This record gives sequence, structure tokens and C-alpha cells, in this order.
Amino acid sequence: MERCTKAVIYKNNLEYNLNQIRKYVKKEVKLCVAVKADGYGHNAVITAQIAEKVGAAFVAVATVEEGIELRDGGIKCGILLLSLCTPSEMPALFEYKITPLVFGEDYIKLVAETAKSEGYYDYKVHLAVDTGMGRIGCYPEEAGDQAVLIEKSGLKLGGMCTHFAVSDSLSSENIDFTKEQFESFKTAVECVKEKGIEPGICSCGASAALLNDEDMQFDMVRPGIITYGYYPDEITKEYLEKTGRHFDIKPVLALETKVVAIRHFPAGKSVSYGRTWVADHDTDIAVLPIGYADGLLRRFSPGLEVTINGKNYPVRGRICMDQCMVEIGKDNPDVKVWDRVVVFGPKESGALNTAEDLAKLGNTISYEVLTALSKRVRREVKN
Repeated sequence: MERCTKAVIYKNNLEYNLNQIRKYVKKEVKLCVAVKADGYGHNAVITAQIAEKVGAAFVAVATVEEGIELRDGGIKCGILLLSLCTPSEMPALFEYKITPLVFGEDYIKLVAETAKSEGYYDYKVHLAVDTGMGRIGCYPEEAGDQAVLIEKSGLKLGGMCTHFAVSDSLSSENIDFTKEQFESFKTAVECVKEKGIEPGICSCGASAALLNDEDMQFDMVRPGIITYGYYPDEITKEYLEKTGRHFDIKPVLALETKVVAIRHFPAGKSVSYGRTWVADHDTDIAVLPIGYADGLLRRFSPGLEVTINGKNYPVRGRICMDQCMVEIGKDNPDVKVWDRVVVFGPKESGALNTAEDLAKLGNTISYEVLTALSKRVRREVKN
């Protein structure tokens, strides 16, 4: 038994994108592919398997549980944990060979003590540096002393990283801020070297920075959204082409469902909660078994159109938790019960929308559209 609402993963597109990234960055630069949030909704294990295939040194996760899932799925490459974890989660770091980010005296000591209690010495950690994101990390001027603490506590400094706040923006103010962050990170690295400690693998460039500034590729890059076929905000394909750089990627995931009922609506009949849409003429409404509990966000309507047999039709009324309604026109011979419906996806899926189109409707970003897909939307892999 299988529910008809599903996310189809076009595996060949995923591999194509990762190969494009591998070709784009400098040969000596390592890849750390972000597979957190179930591979941005695409299935983390499948994404990590292909990342390993193209030679990724690391994949990145946000929780210890995500790292465990990858090891259980047979992933052998390094796993970098981008968020902090609780004391109860720490033993699993070492059991499953997950590399944590650390900063701050108390947290470094806690990780070191847990490592020793689990029988691990010189365990490699990466030092997080806050250069302007305001999230986790030591300040650049603290990096040298924190590196000393890491080494003295019985851990091993395996790398350093920071995260840019506005590298996907082309405003002059934000370009300057990103450059300031980059210089601050380089200062942090030098502070560590001045203490006689090798900083290890240094990384600062995620999708936007790795595309827009070769210098910011450093020792390793951390591609996220571009892995899954979408450009980071203002760093678009058109912008890259204008600046003499070619980088082509393909959307990977298609969100699909089916028509489960067709209702005849006379003029004056309303649809869904709040009666926000009322038919002004006789028409037909197709009912789809997909709603905001699946990740089809309520704010996409009005405005959202879905593709049925090569044509877009508008969603009418509010998107419900489990269903939504689409106007198909009166006695439409091109739409029948059980016909396939594509909400968004790559061209191969027959979709006329992408996740970026939905993001614009919802005043959000493609990242949210993709990661919003819930567990009850089954994932199906297609070559």
C-alpha cells in the first residue's frame, strides 16, 4: 500500500549537480556536502552515498541522530556536526565517529572529558569561529587560546570553520560585510598558527561564497542548496554567466500527488475554510490529497498553480492540513480522477513550477520549501 502523495528524487540530477560542484571548485579543495534535514528533504543517505561517489571528504549534519542514520546507512566518509549537542548525546559522537564543532571553555572541556570516558584520545574536533553570524563560535581573537585549550584537554584540532551571514547578497554593504567576515576568519586562523598549532581543514564557503569568490573556497567548501539544484538567492545562474562563470545545476526533487475527486461547482459555491474563494461561474474542482501537513504551506494560496497533464491549474481557497482544491474548468476532458499532479520539480517530471517559484509565492526561500516536506510524504528514487 502506497500513498499517492510522494517526493520523487531524480538521482541522476543529484549526481550531476555534485559533479558540477566538484568541477567548479579548485582541485585541491575538499567537499563537505550538507545533508542535514534529511538532505534538505531529499533523503540524507542517498545524497551522502552520491557525495562519497564524487569524492566528498565530509558530509554535514545538524544533529547526532542524523549522523547515526548515515553511519547505519553505510556512509564511511567524515561526518561534520554543525550544531552543538547535549551531554547525553556526546558518547554517540565517538561511537559513530562524528566530528563535532566546539568552542568555549566549558563545552570544550565537556567534549574532552566525554571522549576520555569513552576511551578516545586525540579525537579530532573543529573549532567554530563567529565572524559575524552571531550564532555559535568563539570570536576571532579568541581562536588561538581556544586552540591551545583543545590540544591541552586531550582533543586534536582537526579544522576550523565559520559561516557567512550575507554572502548570497550582491548589495555593496553586504559584499563588504562578507569580505570583513573572511578577513576575520583568516585572522583567527593566523592566531592559531601563532600558537604553534596546525589549524587543520579550514572552511568558510557554503553555496554562495564558493560560487562567488574562489579565495573563499579555502581548504574545504560546504555546498548546500546548490547540491539540490537551486541557486543561493542573488547568486543566480544569470549573474554568474554575466561575470564570466558557468555553473549549471538541475532541481532534484518533484512533489507529486493525484486527483482523487472531481466536483461540479455552480456559481456561488465556496471552497475551503474561511470561504475565501467563491465560484463566479459554473466550474469543476479537483480535490488533491496534499496539504500543509505534507509541507504544502498554507501561505502558497492564493497564487499557487499545479501541473496536470502539461498544464497549470490554480489552487482555490485555503490549503487545508491534508487536502487542497484546484479549479480545472467545467467538463475539462484533459483532467480525470487519478491523473498525476506535479506541484514542483525538474523539467523531467513534467512540472511547470520549481521550488523557487513556490518560495516567491510564500515570501520565503527554496530551502524552506524543500525541508518543509514531512515524513508522511514518501520518498521514491528515480534515475
